[in-house]
Amino acid sequence: MGAMSTIVFFHAHPDDESSSTAGTMARAAARGDRVVLVVATGGECGEPAADLAPGETVADRRHRELEASAATLGVARVEWLGYRDSGMTGWTQNKALGAFMNADLDEAGRKLADVLDEEDADALIGYDWHGNYGHPDHVMVHHVTWSGVEQAARRPRVLEVSINRDHQETVVKMARLRGLEEGIHMPDPTSLGDDGNPIGSPAADLRWGVDVRDLVDVKKAAMRCHASQVTDIEGFTSLPPELFEATFGWEFYREPGVVGSLDVNWPFEGGPWPGTPSHCTCDLEGRGWPVRSRS
Repeated sequence: MGAMSTIVFFHAHPDDESSSTAGTMARAAARGDRVVLVVATGGECGEPAADLAPGETVADRRHRELEASAATLGVARVEWLGYRDSGMTGWTQNKALGAFMNADLDEAGRKLADVLDEEDADALIGYDWHGNYGHPDHVMVHHVTWSGVEQAARRPRVLEVSINRDHQETVVKMARLRGLEEGIHMPDPTSLGDDGNPIGSPAADLRWGVDVRDLVDVKKAAMRCHASQVTDIEGFTSLPPELFEATFGWEFYREPGVVGSLDVNWPFEGGPWPGTPSHCTCDLEGRGWPVRSRS
C-alpha cells in the first residue's frame, strides 16, 4: 500500500473512534488517504445528555457528535450500519430488537462488504478477538469484520486495533511514580474485561505501534466532540498532559496471519518516521514508548 489508499475503520459505537484509532485516522487523512468510518450502532446505551431537546434521542445526539468527530479527523465518509447498541453483558438491552450482538452475521457482514466494495478498500481496521474488553458489540465488530472481508469482491488487508497491555502497565507505573494515580481515569491493564478476560493484548501479539503523540491534541478534540458522554470523555481529557500523551499517544494493531515482532512504523507504507526507533522500550520518565512483552 502506498499513498492515496482507502482505509475503512469499523467501530461499534460513536466515540469509540476517538479513543482508539483517531490518531491513525487523522494521520492517514493528512497523508492524502481516503478515510472511511463505519459505525455499527447509534450508541443508544450511552449517557443521555442533560440538554436533550424535546423529541431528541440519545442516538440523535450521538450521531451529530460522531459526525463532528469525523470532520475533526478528516474522515471522507461516515456509514451507519443501523443496529442498536446492545449495552454491556447482562443488560436488558441485550435483548432489544435490533441489538447488534444478536445480528445475523452474514447479513451484517454483507452490509460491511457493500461499503468495502463501493470504496474498493485497501485496508479494513476492526477489533481484536474480544473487542479489547469484551463488550458484546465490540466482539461482534470482530466477527462482522471477518464476515465482511470474506464477502467482499476484493479482500482488503485487515488490522485489528488492540490495547497494548504491557505498554499500559508501564504507563500506570509511571503514574504511580509521579503520585498521579489517585483520582484519574485511565485503562487499568490488570483489570478483566466484560467477558472475564484480561483487557487488550500482550505486546508479543501486536504487530504495529503507531506513534500519534504529535496528534494528541487532534485526538483530544475528537473526544471532546462526544461531550454527552461525560464519564468517559471528561475522565480521559482531564488526564494530566503527560499521562494523556502516554496513554493515547500510541495506537496498537494486530495483523492476523502476519508474523513479526512489534514495529513502530506506519502500517500502510514502509519505513519508520525519521528519528523513531523501529523497536522501543517504555521510558518511565515520560516518553511513553511502546514495550514488548516481558520474557
